[in-house]
Amino acid sequence: MSEVAINIEGLWKQYKVGSRKSSSLRESLMNIFNKDELNYFWALQDINFEVKKGEAVGIIGGNGAGKSTLLKVLSKITYPTKGKVEINGRVSSLLEVGTGFHPELSGRQNIYLNGTILGMTRKEITQKFDEIVAFSGVEKFIDTPVKHYSSGMKVRLAFSVAAHLEPEILIIDEVLAVGDADFQRKCLGKMEDVTGEGRTVLFVSHNMGAIQKLCTGAIAIDKGTVKAVGTPSKVISDYLDETPLQNLNNRNRLGNGALLVKSMKVKNCLGEETTVLKSDEKFTVELYYEIKRLNYNFNSLIVGIGFKDQIGNNLILHHNRLTDELFNHDEVVNGFKFSVYIEGTGLNSGIYHLNYSVMQSFDYIDHVDSAQKIEISKAFPFHLRELPPKNSSLILVDASWSIN
Repeated sequence: MSEVAINIEGLWKQYKVGSRKSSSLRESLMNIFNKDELNYFWALQDINFEVKKGEAVGIIGGNGAGKSTLLKVLSKITYPTKGKVEINGRVSSLLEVGTGFHPELSGRQNIYLNGTILGMTRKEITQKFDEIVAFSGVEKFIDTPVKHYSSGMKVRLAFSVAAHLEPEILIIDEVLAVGDADFQRKCLGKMEDVTGEGRTVLFVSHNMGAIQKLCTGAIAIDKGTVKAVGTPSKVISDYLDETPLQNLNNRNRLGNGALLVKSMKVKNCLGEETTVLKSDEKFTVELYYEIKRLNYNFNSLIVGIGFKDQIGNNLILHHNRLTDELFNHDEVVNGFKFSVYIEGTGLNSGIYHLNYSVMQSFDYIDHVDSAQKIEISKAFPFHLRELPPKNSSLILVDASWSIN
């Protein structure tokens, strides 16, 4: 019995960009022989790696890096242009909303259909049926055709089917982000159970904290090539250090867009713009904004900033409601920036991400995650003689010891 669950050697995948319509048989034949004139691109280029049975491997990379294409090849949804792909084990995958579901069949029928495709007997599926339905939370609609399900319902049922029918290899794409927060936590808990049972998991996600928690290994992909293979902490750290943050104008935003933050500036106690702070250094964050909807009622805005570590853990959050500093409509419309003054972060040395949000009734007007990188330098805050190692503590506190 091979100890390797997945083995990939020299994998290439090519796609044709666009399509050229032919008005006659003659043109169709000409297109076949004039391939050089068509536009092609390599979604995957010379991919090589192996995953042993029982390993959980996270795959990271930017949008368009080739992650989803790789998973589609492994799931046999598409086939490689060239190269070797060896899979040893029964595969269950969740790549896109509704993948593997027949829209005209009910949720119940689709559970049995998916189990049959995986090679399970009807008796085996029936033994898991109640557990699948309970986990998915779609009991009331289990006999309704899947075409009437919302995207969230499809994801919940699809994940439940994929995780509970005991595949030897489980492949999950970032599709989990479609579900609500509670269900995402349930999914991550179930995936932790699956990895603990010794099954093989491939997990694509932008949630670095989840990959670090769930996975034993990680692969970074960029522009269709493998950039790094190793431990999650090493691969994630190297990937984030090499990934520049884009201008706010080009960032993915959440919110209704009635107001947009055009730039964020961090200024030290001298009023100088900076991206490097000491742990105990006083500083100001300024959010310069532009009103996009003049007839919008901007009363009772909640404006906040937060610090995250490199894998996405929330470390610091502050907003104006915490200090009962409310912004009324006239102030917002006649203003141009929000400012917050902070008396030090208490963060240990390292690289952190600063995000912001503008909300009303806890609905986003504008939000950008990881809007700016901030480096906390090796300072000796408070009265510390030395800093603890970075991997032992993220937050530094002012305290004193005594013995009685």
